Amino acid sequence: MRTLYVLLLCTALALLGRLPAAAPASAAENGEWAVYPAASRLGSRPYFYLSADPGTTVTDRVTVANKTAAPLTFLLYGADAYNTERDGGFAVRTRQEKQTGAGAWIRPARDRVTVPARSAVTVPYTLTVPADAEPGDHPGAVVALDERIAEGAGGPVALGVQRAVGARVYLRVGGPTVPALSVEDVTLSQDRPLVPGTRTSSALVGYTLHNRGNVTLNPKVALTAQGLFGRTLLSRDLDRLPAELLPRQKIRLTARWTGSPQLDWGDVTLTATAEDVRESGRVSFLALPWLPLAALLTGAAGGVLALRMRRRRALST
Repeated sequence: MRTLYVLLLCTALALLGRLPAAAPASAAENGEWAVYPAASRLGSRPYFYLSADPGTTVTDRVTVANKTAAPLTFLLYGADAYNTERDGGFAVRTRQEKQTGAGAWIRPARDRVTVPARSAVTVPYTLTVPADAEPGDHPGAVVALDERIAEGAGGPVALGVQRAVGARVYLRVGGPTVPALSVEDVTLSQDRPLVPGTRTSSALVGYTLHNRGNVTLNPKVALTAQGLFGRTLLSRDLDRLPAELLPRQKIRLTARWTGSPQLDWGDVTLTATAEDVRESGRVSFLALPWLPLAALLTGAAGGVLALRMRRRRALST
């Protein structure tokens, strides 16, 4: 049986049931259990915010809360974080995947914990930064993986579903920080009516945001389009962007341009800004009404052919 992992990191649902200690309002939870940083002297924390220099070790504590009426057993492990390709969401590696950053440096005091019904257990952990670790941000999570494997959907291959919940870890390793961002592989796919004016035309702009630096960025992207003679056809800020673009991550995004021109020639520009960086990517476009143009070309070709035939007849007589 193949196992499918379902991992929840940052829902902000209210906890149900009574627990010995109240969880933060933004605790990661799935309705049955929650994982969150243990309360500090300053109160509850939504995530782990840690700073450490290369070659040093920091300690902290994670709380796993069971909201069900029966004991639950979890495997605890550290995981590296990354941006999902689909929407740039915050996701982490599974227990079987190789961890190379914060996930490899996190060591819970217990890698297996049983939490009684409607109770919570707090487990210390250490995070040891290698002496040769690169400076900057190394996001990850402390994950509680349910040992139970539930049956998944049927099909040619049997699937088992194993669920996990993780508390985010935002680690910054001391040293120079270098924010860097690029807009890559800008494309434009046009959807125009065959007959101009019969419906609204549109275009789909695709682009890749690439965080080439060593710090997490909160990008903003502006989309502009210019036609012939520098006329502004479009200028707007894009939404549906990732709240966080993690270091060394790239994501593919799209934006719809409704009302794109049916006859014009120009450029589409995407400008991304974050922190102290500003970068742009551009693609040129040519919009032509293909059906009238084809009819015009066909008519012109027919006229040329008719003219040649007349000349041949004139020469033969």
